[in-house]
Amino acid sequence: MSAPRMATKQKVVIVGAGPVGSLAAIYAANRGHDVEVYELRSDLRDPSTTPLNFTRSINLALSERGLNAMRHAGQPKLIDHVTAVTLPMRGRMIHGKNPSGELYEVSQDYDIHGRAILAIDRGGLNKRLLDILEDMPNVTLFFNHKLTGADFKNNKAWFEIRKDAEQSKETVPEIEVDFDLMIGADGAHSAVRYHMMKYTRMDYQQEYIDTLWCEFQIKPQDGKSSLSRFKISPDHLHIWPGREFMFIAIPSEDGSFTCTLFAPAAVFSQLESFSSQPDGTSKISLFFDTYFPGVTNLIPPPDLLSSFNQNPHLPLISIKCKPYHHSSSAVILGDAAHAMVPFYGQGMNAGLEDVRILFAILDKHARMDENSDADASSDGTAASQRARALAEYTAVRIPDAHAIIDLALQNYIEMRSSVLSPLYRFRKSLEEYMSVYVPSLGWQTKYSRVSFGNERYSEVVAKSERQGRVLLAGLLGGVGLPVLSGAIYLGMRYRRVVENGLGGLLTTLAGVFQRK
Repeated sequence: MSAPRMATKQKVVIVGAGPVGSLAAIYAANRGHDVEVYELRSDLRDPSTTPLNFTRSINLALSERGLNAMRHAGQPKLIDHVTAVTLPMRGRMIHGKNPSGELYEVSQDYDIHGRAILAIDRGGLNKRLLDILEDMPNVTLFFNHKLTGADFKNNKAWFEIRKDAEQSKETVPEIEVDFDLMIGADGAHSAVRYHMMKYTRMDYQQEYIDTLWCEFQIKPQDGKSSLSRFKISPDHLHIWPGREFMFIAIPSEDGSFTCTLFAPAAVFSQLESFSSQPDGTSKISLFFDTYFPGVTNLIPPPDLLSSFNQNPHLPLISIKCKPYHHSSSAVILGDAAHAMVPFYGQGMNAGLEDVRILFAILDKHARMDENSDADASSDGTAASQRARALAEYTAVRIPDAHAIIDLALQNYIEMRSSVLSPLYRFRKSLEEYMSVYVPSLGWQTKYSRVSFGNERYSEVVAKSERQGRVLLAGLLGGVGLPVLSGAIYLGMRYRRVVENGLGGLLTTLAGVFQRK
């Protein structure tokens, strides 16, 4: 697919070279702009580069929204380049133990039509996007550059060049950069958003949920090849639901699984006290055997203890803010605009979708100006065109971003607890049945709408709530109608009995009076 070109060549500065920033750079470069990408860390393709949270990070789940954004990037080979290093996950595998003590696995497919989400290593995805950028002649990558200031009225920014973490403030050189548009894709603790707040009346809300996470790993089987490398199914996202907490495992290409423990801070405090004791290994093992049966068969207890002690225990944050832009000069995307907890697997996908929607709106306003007779010296300037486009982007995207943030929080309850509920499974089965056998009604599960479609998140919520109301009414009708019918039947029987009884009584009384 060829990307449309903007009417006026611009200089676009992108802060953040993660997946969202890299895709935004591809979109901008394909429109003929001069693009500069500034990243705080060293080259993200270098294995020695330390991630900002000091861990490999939760493996990513790439779904339709992210793939759709890549399809529209103007790089025909991008999708194949990325999906070559993914593993399809067709559903959840729920792990548990029967009352008899026997371990079990129960598969819950994501989609009755067989669609899957794709597990991908964050580093592998980033490398492929950066490789494409590096081959584009109008893109320049700058690593080890920290945004320290921005003037969004005069379109200037300042970056420190940090080659060494031990450098003193006095020895760090600083450069000044001009731009037409700055795109902030620099994560939940965004420097671009921080500096935007000095120029824009931004509403801002952040929430840390009472859950920490820590990473573990199921190693591949030694001496094995192909699918036999995997100790458990590579076709699933594995969940050990603990009702108030959970343990998950996501497959990686090399046969390993990236695993994550999610639990309240109080549980982590208890485990930390266990881990420091001489019998810490046995106590950690007992905890996992109690709440996540079967995990110690996949990860030896000494490895569980060492991972728990060595890997950081990190918080989970949700961020809502508005607006997402300032005038014509700046806009924020991805976690910088709407950080969310990872339980719907939509954080990155929503960020990549941001890119597609932003540039679709920018393209629309460019075409509108090209087709109008506006005086280029007034409202037809590139700056006023961008300002209108960015304002529309903010208005369109905020309801959807806030909707998926809320859905991600709700899905934590589903993953750790609801997957065990017969009512949850009944509703899922009923909605899937309706989608297959009565397709004209347009019924789908909420998960399918979010992960396998491109409807607006806010519309997904509205449709799901409407389906829920219909199901509830149907359920009440299905239960209530027989009860009501029974009540009517009994009432009529009672009426006949009363009428018959009254008639018999009157007949008897008449006979008595006649005899008298």
